[in-house]
Amino acid sequence: MEQPRTRPQQHGPRRGGPPTPPQAARQGAQGRRPSARHPAGARRPAAAAPVSGPAAAIRRLRRLPNPRFTGLGAGLFCGTLMFLLGCLDQLLFGGSQTGYGVLFLPVCVLTAVWVRRGDLLTSPVVVPIGFAVGLLPLAEGDGFLGTLVSLVTALAAQALWLYGGTLIAGVTALLRRAAPAPARARAGRRPPR
Repeated sequence: MEQPRTRPQQHGPRRGGPPTPPQAARQGAQGRRPSARHPAGARRPAAAAPVSGPAAAIRRLRRLPNPRFTGLGAGLFCGTLMFLLGCLDQLLFGGSQTGYGVLFLPVCVLTAVWVRRGDLLTSPVVVPIGFAVGLLPLAEGDGFLGTLVSLVTALAAQALWLYGGTLIAGVTALLRRAAPAPARARAGRRPPR
């Protein structure tokens, strides 16, 4: 004896099943109701004209990835990237500490921009740690103590780059903190009762 079906039949192709024939796809598209945004009689808005200049650059920047790191994630990002840049500097430039300092500044900006809003004040803290981690491939010394002495000497010699990068990260974090919250976040918040 057959049992009646309890679930309503699902519309559309099943996973792993054969694709829908073109005629059925066209019939399904014609059978749709007009959306509330664009009623049947209304015209759809024309495509926007191509934009050039600063507006186009801003649009391209908005398409770039926009990660949001926690404080720990920002520290790992900065430390890992600076270590890789230190290895690259050692490989390409023979350990030029000025080149390393120049590479440090954009990493400071990225760390301060990509940390999430709640952890903004951690970026000026993790940036000097990342700077010290990145100096490990550049530090030359015999054994642990020799490497440690070389690392401390490099930190002292490159203090200007270290302070400058930390200042950049701090100013960027303060500017982001002073900026108003994004409209999407404000729209999602409910007023207190």
